[in-house]
Amino acid sequence: MNLSDLDHRITGCRACPRLVAWREEVARTKRAAFADWTYWGRPVPGFGPADASLLIIGLAPAAHGANRTGRMFTGDRSGDVLYEALYDIGLASQPTAVSADDGLELYGVRITSPVRCAPPANKPTPEERDTCRSWLVEELTLLRPTLRTVVVLGAFGWQAALPAFAAAGWQVPRPRPAFGHGARVSLDGLDLFGCFHVSQRNTFTGKLTPAMLRDVLRTAAGAAGLPTTP
Repeated sequence: MNLSDLDHRITGCRACPRLVAWREEVARTKRAAFADWTYWGRPVPGFGPADASLLIIGLAPAAHGANRTGRMFTGDRSGDVLYEALYDIGLASQPTAVSADDGLELYGVRITSPVRCAPPANKPTPEERDTCRSWLVEELTLLRPTLRTVVVLGAFGWQAALPAFAAAGWQVPRPRPAFGHGARVSLDGLDLFGCFHVSQRNTFTGKLTPAMLRDVLRTAAGAAGLPTTP
């Protein structure tokens, strides 16, 4: 199996009844600003090359972002912040992400999340997080030959990712390392970085600034051997 096969399987998942009902209801009712859109309304696969050396792990698709467009962090303000930062340091072909067919390319970077369906109030339950983990475990396993660094956005993603790394065969320290912005943990030669999530709550209040985000991404890219712009 390859990543394309995995991505296809992910889009057909219906394992969590609450999430299935919510994502499909949002796709039917829509937001007025996107009334002319045909929403994706399904689980969202990862985005980026299969030989990525840097992986970015978020939380879950946004109801009117990736749940609408079908691509990670595409079509919402969190994605605007993330892709602009990746573009600024030379890891994305353009600074904006508006639709799955907008021509955006990532260089050496893949973006994924531990929960693949948009959850009500952006809050998956622990059970939904754990049910979805097997997809991330498979993705990590397929990426392992080239993967060198991982940036995890937010404490939820950090707590969800560590068991997935363990299940995929990496040695995770005990006790499990705590999340923090700028945290760096070594897992069998894989460098794991913590970064505040690119949510509007964090970016609007200045808890996470564009410079802070670029610094973490640039450091992680350097550890992965990816060239970046100054």
